[in-house]
Amino acid sequence: MSRISIEQVKHVAHLARLAITEEEAAMFAKQLDAIITFAEQLNELDTENVPPTSHVLNMKNVMREDVPTAGLPLEDVLKNAPDHQDGQFRVPAILE
Repeated sequence: MSRISIEQVKHVAHLARLAITEEEAAMFAKQLDAIITFAEQLNELDTENVPPTSHVLNMKNVMREDVPTAGLPLEDVLKNAPDHQDGQFRVPAILE
């Protein structure tokens, strides 16, 4: 017996605004049932001495030293700007 009915698949598809056929609903119900069966197998494992983790690998951020450097010359920055004035980019006004 499937734990996911075709009606449940159709309901979720409707909520997700997906148009699925009867054949697709039956296929998805079978696939979801297989996924649930696999997840139930994982519940049978003894995890008593396994510490909880958020990733399977030991992950950490590797950051470089923050070293200030000189930026581009103002003339080079403004060279490709469509419009500029007094060393600033000019953009269309959005507020009245």
